[in-house]
Amino acid sequence: MARVRSSYVCQNCGAITQRWQGKCESCGEWNTIVEEAAALGVGGASTRKGASGRPFPLEDLSGVSKPEPRVVTGIGELDRVAGGGFVPGSATLIGGEPGIGKSTLLIQACAAVARSGARTVYVSGEESTAQVRLRASRLGLAAAPVQLAAQTLVEDIVATLGSGDAPRFVVIDSIQTMWSDAIESAPGTVSQVRGAAQALIRFAKASGAALLIVGHVTKDGQIAGPRVVEHMVDAVFSFEGDGAHAFRLLRAAKNRFGATDEVGVFEMTGSGLAEVPNPSALFLAGRDGASAPGASVFAGVEGARPLLVEIQALVAPTTLGTPRRAVVGWEPARLAMVLAVLEAHGGLKLGQFDIYLNVAGGLRVAEPAADLAAAAALVSSLTGAVLPHDAVYFGEIALSGSVRPVAHTGLRLKEAAKLGFSRAFAPPPPRADDETFAANVTSIGSVASLVALVAASAVEAKSRGKPSSAPFSPSTG
Repeated sequence: MARVRSSYVCQNCGAITQRWQGKCESCGEWNTIVEEAAALGVGGASTRKGASGRPFPLEDLSGVSKPEPRVVTGIGELDRVAGGGFVPGSATLIGGEPGIGKSTLLIQACAAVARSGARTVYVSGEESTAQVRLRASRLGLAAAPVQLAAQTLVEDIVATLGSGDAPRFVVIDSIQTMWSDAIESAPGTVSQVRGAAQALIRFAKASGAALLIVGHVTKDGQIAGPRVVEHMVDAVFSFEGDGAHAFRLLRAAKNRFGATDEVGVFEMTGSGLAEVPNPSALFLAGRDGASAPGASVFAGVEGARPLLVEIQALVAPTTLGTPRRAVVGWEPARLAMVLAVLEAHGGLKLGQFDIYLNVAGGLRVAEPAADLAAAAALVSSLTGAVLPHDAVYFGEIALSGSVRPVAHTGLRLKEAAKLGFSRAFAPPPPRADDETFAANVTSIGSVASLVALVAASAVEAKSRGKPSSAPFSPSTG
């Protein structure tokens, strides 16, 4: 009998080594290497002696194919991120923090598809059928004709899905609980996750079912398991949110059948996840009616959707030898760069101040266009000047101190006008004949111009003995 060989696989990145070691040399994680069998399921065993492949017909690009209509769930925000619905035969991987609402969103999607008359199957590997029914009853979905199962053996799942009419919509919750009898390792290991995903994706391609797979995430927010699974599927969605806030964001990190710049916004309610048609109004709902120093409104764009959020800054004298820099919802490296530019080109001395920056509502902003809004909030908090309550800010700050133009200017201004903002502070347009640059936009060409405007407003407010919310005088920078 041939000896079964084994290898040592890192459970964090999937790297393979010939011996066990405490630290993975590929990803640097400790105690993640586990011994696994070399035969990894279908296609993993060595080729039999004398076996040869059989030829198969090839096709050309000019062939006529009639694509099937997409599977539309009826949940607009989910269909938007998927590119207008899920393509039959596609596989989608959805990841998110524990308790963020992945199972809630998918059971709502299953109920919507099942009510349209299509066969829908929900396979849970983490909960019993009674627990899933309890959640469906709480969401008011108990009457939906969703076929439910609690199973983890992949061979049994594929055999059950293949019996009877082909399913239209299949949800696997989650891939880390699935295991194959052909793989000699524990469920959740790299080998099992890869083998189970391969078998399920093969079934989806052959049957034409839209497959949605739930994936766990690591402490860094990355989807757990081998990275090859993300390459195997057609789309990778990330479900993000903060437990302290009610909203949730669904982003597409990969999508072979749609754009990756779309974002879906949901609100967690007592009856499940509700769509948010106007996210900007949600993020600005708690904004104070009376303006205070250190608050600016950023006109951002998440994917192809404009979002308006409030950026709050606090600049206070420090009592420590090293000033503190705390930021929530923005990149700390970006804050450090903006502070350096304000000191070098704006004439501000921030070395003796603690600086706190927060994106209100819990949203994470990664767009460089937020530089100008953050800088305006910082200067406003330092000088005590109140920024105009009906103005928005956007623009990228360069290391030279200039403010660079950003994309989607017209989209930002349109969303701001829809919510009642009448003015905007933005970098000059790249072309003089840019029609999207409205007359009520004040051009900010440099950080020095921004500091001068805020400082002038502060001086005027002190001369009158009260905070001023008067508009800045236009400047071309």
